[in-house]
Amino acid sequence: MYLAIAPKSNAVYKAYNEARALVRKDGTRPVPLHLRNAPTRLMKDLGYGKDYRYAHDEEGGFAAGETYFPEGMAPKEFYRPVERGTEIRIADKLRELRALNRKTG
Repeated sequence: MYLAIAPKSNAVYKAYNEARALVRKDGTRPVPLHLRNAPTRLMKDLGYGKDYRYAHDEEGGFAAGETYFPEGMAPKEFYRPVERGTEIRIADKLRELRALNRKTG
């Protein structure tokens, strides 16, 4: 019942398709070193996982100023919540987090 009467949005679907199109056009890029798992000594010595910030341990559960995009790639915003239903609150939270990123970065 709830799903039948809930405000509809295809914002996530559009974001997913936009991200896929970018990868098709731009290709894949290496994962930043700080995001790579370092299960071996060699990987640790190569800098894998160095300076990684575990968001769960950060204030508010958010690593403000952290970047997850490949080196040399400008951050992109694929998801654009619509101004209705629960996405209104999601948009508010995204604005808050982006402001924290700007303040930190």
